[in-house]
Amino acid sequence: MPCTEKRARLLLERGRARVHKMLPFTIRVVDRFAESGEFQALRFKLDPGSKTTGMALVRETAEYGVAVINLFELVHRGKQISEALTARRGHRRQRRSHLRYRAPRFLNRGNKKSGWLAPSLQHRVDTSMAWVNRIQRYAPVSSISTELVRFDMQALENPEIEGVQYQQGTLTGYEVREYLLEKWGRTCAYCGAKNVPLQIEHIQPRSKGGSNRISNLALACQCCNQQKGATSIEDFLRKQPERLKRIQAQAKRPLKDAAAVNATRWALVNALKATGLAVETASGGRTKFNRSQFNIPKTHALDAACVGYVNAMTGWRKPTLCIKAMGRGSYQRTRLDKFGCVRGYLTRSKSIQGFQTGDMVKAEVTQGKRAGSYTGRVAIRASGNFNIQTCHGLVQGVSHSYCTVVQRGDGYGYQLVAKTDATGTPPQQGTLRVPRSTSPA
Repeated sequence: MPCTEKRARLLLERGRARVHKMLPFTIRVVDRFAESGEFQALRFKLDPGSKTTGMALVRETAEYGVAVINLFELVHRGKQISEALTARRGHRRQRRSHLRYRAPRFLNRGNKKSGWLAPSLQHRVDTSMAWVNRIQRYAPVSSISTELVRFDMQALENPEIEGVQYQQGTLTGYEVREYLLEKWGRTCAYCGAKNVPLQIEHIQPRSKGGSNRISNLALACQCCNQQKGATSIEDFLRKQPERLKRIQAQAKRPLKDAAAVNATRWALVNALKATGLAVETASGGRTKFNRSQFNIPKTHALDAACVGYVNAMTGWRKPTLCIKAMGRGSYQRTRLDKFGCVRGYLTRSKSIQGFQTGDMVKAEVTQGKRAGSYTGRVAIRASGNFNIQTCHGLVQGVSHSYCTVVQRGDGYGYQLVAKTDATGTPPQQGTLRVPRSTSPA
């Protein structure tokens, strides 16, 4: 059962508990009968996203509503997986066409099973479920809430679509304005102003042939919108070519993120139902309503806390543990340059002197120019001199004899993000010491 920093510290000092995992910091009670408390039912909430999934562990009470216990943000690596598969496909084609003859493949790939997802999309579902199962082991989770967002791809491209034009699309209910807020980062496209009322603006004015397509819409503050008026964007930003180039590129950005969410939403919901817990689904409009009603800032983790029915919310002003999917190494042991030629080889073994890349280690260097104490993520080298990524920077050439494993690599990188300001300003990014109560104990 999650507890406060003070309680965790007292349990450790009195020998009633021991450290089970450093990140997220988890303790295990060894003197169970000394604890008279009872488990309370907790709810785990998710806000699925294409790049980042927000997660929150909350406790629901009739008196205080929803009390936030832990906040998490899970950063996916779907883009890296897609790029790796593209590079592998190119290398394979080069081998077949230039290096040796190989008969072409034809109809021997097998049929894809029902519900098949591309590896980059399946990764989003798998990593989300991995953390759902992990939190279930750390805390008494009895129910799950998730946001079931549906994007209308054709309405985003053409707001005037209607009737029979929908025959090749899926009807859904997500507003163009909400999509534009996400696309333009909730800032004015022309001056970059934040935390001000924003208006929908036509990049190419309607009077000069501009349309209502999503690629021709941007967000602008009232001042910029009035100054631009019916002027074309080329004339309005004539003296700012860099900003003009950025806006034109941003306007043509494809709808990959919306498509990824649409493709994985039901796969995630079905996987959550397979856990046997009660699963609550809610719309994105409900999440935004809760966030606006309680004046809660916009972050992925706080969005997750606002998913579903919420009559009140307390304890949301706390740090967020950012979890980044890093992978567990590379299966490919040969490194190639941009031309596909061999430039180096990785060691056949992923372990050197008992350490693997991704392990969290503590190095006590007693002599030399690198003398000091370092704690961070290690990158191994065949020479036995490792690199350690600490919160203050990269330390190179630390001998393995000075290193001690704190936690084995689990395929994720961890960073604690400062708690959200009470005034509603976005959180300040930074690495902090992980307090003991920020994770289930």
